[in-house]
Amino acid sequence: MIETDTRSRDARRRRIALQLLVVYGVVVLLIAFWPVPVDSGAVGLLDRIERWLPWATYVRIEVTANVLFFVPLGLLLSFVLERSRYLVLPIGLLTTITIEGLQAELLDKRTASISDILANTAGTCIGILIAAAVTRRREPRRTPQGHSR
Repeated sequence: MIETDTRSRDARRRRIALQLLVVYGVVVLLIAFWPVPVDSGAVGLLDRIERWLPWATYVRIEVTANVLFFVPLGLLLSFVLERSRYLVLPIGLLTTITIEGLQAELLDKRTASISDILANTAGTCIGILIAAAVTRRREPRRTPQGHSR
């Protein structure tokens, strides 16, 4: 009974994660391939943030945004590819390399950078770690005799 409930819950989690991954993918494509830098409309806001918080430089804000941008990829892919989690990091890395390469080739006003690749990959790693923590917390603990508690 418990095993069936667990399988049902896992299947539901994978289905929801896949649906969210599709929505997230559309958002990523829109942001990554917008013809002008997505922060171009936020210059005034970024200037105010830098005045209020001198340590919050444009570079730090951009790197943080890039890290956060890819956390959902690592998290959601970890749930979708539960039995093949070892593929999540390479998929995240290849995704960001592809995005940066296509931006460099197709979009004159966008710039590709290795720092974006590193930050996006770090975000994927954080998402993987969050998924692992959530999954471990929900798994039933085993006693030395192999029984669930």
